[in-house]
Formats: sequence, structure tokens, C-alpha cells
Amino acid sequence: MLAPAERAVREVGALLRAWRSDPRVTSGVWEGDQFKARADAMAHDELSARLRRAAPDVPVLSEEDPAGLSGRRPERYWLIDPVDGTASYVHGFGGYVTQAALVEGRRPVAAAVFAPESGRCYTAVRGRGAAVDGERLRVSAPDTGAGVLTDNTPEPRGIARAAYQRFGCSGYLESGSIALKLCRIADGGAHLFVKDVAVRDWDVAAPALVLEEAGGAVLRLDGGRFDYTGSFEGTGVIGAVDGATCAGVAAWHRGRGGGAG
Repeated sequence: MLAPAERAVREVGALLRAWRSDPRVTSGVWEGDQFKARADAMAHDELSARLRRAAPDVPVLSEEDPAGLSGRRPERYWLIDPVDGTASYVHGFGGYVTQAALVEGRRPVAAAVFAPESGRCYTAVRGRGAAVDGERLRVSAPDTGAGVLTDNTPEPRGIARAAYQRFGCSGYLESGSIALKLCRIADGGAHLFVKDVAVRDWDVAAPALVLEEAGGAVLRLDGGRFDYTGSFEGTGVIGAVDGATCAGVAAWHRGRGGGAG
């Protein structure tokens, strides 16, 4: 199932790049804390159609199809985020991706994340490793401290700034979407990511599998695992080169008075 997912995200990523010059595609409205561009719905249509053609018996659950997110989750389904990093997309930055994860038995088992502006495609199959453009991925441990922290602001702010100082980070990488930041840890560009905003399953399913199969770890901010059951939304995410770092950040957050995700 990896091949059709990779093909689908690459094709939709190419469409996103082509559409980007049209202001009608990047226009949209705010829905709560999220900006919804016309491109989100267009990419949803294209990505879900490709996956359905490849596997007609596998349902597609998407951020852009709220009706499909109600009720009990199927035992096996695609979980997609047609545009992760919409703000980057509409404002001319490169930090957006399109992504798909195949979820079976409450865990992602195959994933593809495509970053159209860099042309890099991250893939993973549970138990078989992760790759970027066919090259095997393995996390790179920092020489000292927590190494390079990544976030989507020009410099660390909020909880990212506090974590940067507390864990002795030596560098900072500005990146875009949640998925891209987790993938940058997988490819060695960064070592730690901490966020305390609302995080949805479709934000993390695909990149979490990439990072975990590359040897890293992903936890909720409260230290629990993403279990892909119940509500699709939680609070916060930690990504790091190893589980001990993730657990240490979660314990530190609880010590600061952070509640459960």
C-alpha cells in the first residue's frame, strides 16, 4: 500500500505547486484556530480520489471531510491531511506538505509525506524502516544536549523557547507544518520538537511513523502515546531522536504545571 500512497502525495503536491499562483486557491476563511484555504478542499478531492482508486475497499478519513470523522473508526483506513501547513502555503513559504497514512488496528502501518517545495518524499512501513526519496533514514543524535530544536517561528517562542533553554539546545531550525518538523528530525536536520497547541491525529499519523521507523520517538505532550482512538484531537506533541528525550520533556512539562493532553 505504500506505492499508491507515495504516488498520490507526489501527484497532489505537484498540483499544489501549480495552483499556488492563483489567488483564488489561496483565499479562504478562518474556522476556529485554523485557516481553511480553497486549496485544502481541492487537495482533499484529489488525494482521496487517488487513494480510493488504488484501494476501493479502504475508507479515506480526512481533515477536510468532517462528516466522515463521526462515528466509530474503521479497522483499516487512510488518514490524510491534504495540506498540512496551510499558513505556509498561502503566505508563500515552503513549509507545507501533503500526507497520507494507512491505519490498521489503531496504529499507522504505512505513510507518505511529500514536501512539494523541496521535492522530498518521506515514506515508512511499520517494521521495515523509513526513507526519503528511497534513501534509508536514521536519526542523528546530537553531540551535546538536545541539539537543534525546530519550530515554525523565526526564533523559539513560548514552550519552544522554554524547552530550548531547559534542555541545552545548541541550534534552531525554522520549519513549517507539524509533519515537516517531525520529518526533519527523522532526516537529521533537527533533534527536538515541542508544541503545546491542538494537534490532530491526521497531523501526526504519517510523520510519526516516519520518525519512529527512523529510530526516533513521538509522544503527546502529557507523555502518552497517540493511540488513534476516540477523539481525533489532543493537545501538544513531542518529537525527538529517542524515547528518553521525549519522556524527559513530558516530565518537565508536568513539573511546570502542564495538564494532560
